[in-house]
Parts: sequence; structure tokens; C-alpha cells
Amino acid sequence: MFSTNVYSYINVLNKAADASWLREETIANNLANVNTPGYKRKDVDFQSVLRRELGSMKYTSLDSKVEHVDLSRLNASTYVDAANYSYRIDKNNVDVDTENVELASEKLRYDALTDSMTQEFTRLKTAMQK
Repeated sequence: MFSTNVYSYINVLNKAADASWLREETIANNLANVNTPGYKRKDVDFQSVLRRELGSMKYTSLDSKVEHVDLSRLNASTYVDAANYSYRIDKNNVDVDTENVELASEKLRYDALTDSMTQEFTRLKTAMQK
């Protein structure tokens, strides 16, 4: 049977894009609940999961690490951020300005990830044509 890791980068980028999309949705939900008393902002953590997965391998090159990533372990997790912290009287800890900055930042990250996937597919297409 023919085995290849040609889609390794694309698979990891896809997982990262999914996590970025989830984070955008989570931030939008935080903004929607800015006036909900007692609401605690939520966030999504994917970067530490990816860092842990890539760092736990014995391989040294990034190519080797990406080829051996266990995609089933690359799952973003949502968590409540600073659950006991609130600067507001109503105990809500959502700051509109911070959330808007995070949302813009995440949008840029998502766009970069999808652009990277497009470039990977373009490279594969070019390689198949030669």
C-alpha cells in the first residue's frame, strides 16, 4: 500500500483554522454577553496544545514533527478566563475593547491560516503538473 504524508501540513493547518474559527465564535459570544450580569468571558486554547504536541516529539526538524503529529490530539479547548476576576460591579468580566482587539487579531490569524492552506494546495497542484 502506498503511504504518504503529503497532506501533513494541510491537516495541521486545518486543525488550527478550526480552532481559530471556534475562538472567533467564542469572542463574538463574549461580546454578545457584555451586559449579562455574572457572565465570565470564555476563550479557546489551541496554541499550547499544538506546542505540547510538537514539542513532545523526539524529531528535531519541523517537517518531521508535522509528519508525525497525532491529529486526534490536536483539539482546541474552551475555558472560562479569570473566573474569579471581575472589575465590574455586576461581576461580568468582559471588556469590549479587549474583545474587539482579540477578534480582529483572530480574524487575521484565520485569514493567514486559510491562505497558507491555499498555498500548500497550489504547491501540490504544481508538483502534480510537472
